[in-house]
Amino acid sequence: MDARGAALRPFPPYAGGMYARRRHVYFAMMGTCIGLFVLAWGVVRLWSVPAAVGMCLVAMVIPPVAAMVANRRGPEDRWWDDPSGDPQSDEWWDELDGKKRPRQ
Repeated sequence: MDARGAALRPFPPYAGGMYARRRHVYFAMMGTCIGLFVLAWGVVRLWSVPAAVGMCLVAMVIPPVAAMVANRRGPEDRWWDDPSGDPQSDEWWDELDGKKRPRQ
């Protein structure tokens, strides 16, 4: 294969849009969390301390949920069936999965 053929070889699509979407959702959730804390103790506590405490309880649940959302694997994440690069291992896994992969 010449250099021109190597340059035209198709590459798997980069899932950058998927990661950007997760990152945007994560930062929106964390911004909401910080906003709830600031509003609770900067504004709401002047009228109702129980409401401010409730807002903080809601805000305290957001970071773990945001981490789960940001690290969730979607249906377009195809990490489990990518070849590992070891032909023997790939052949064994293909046999177990019942797949026939073309020899390289």
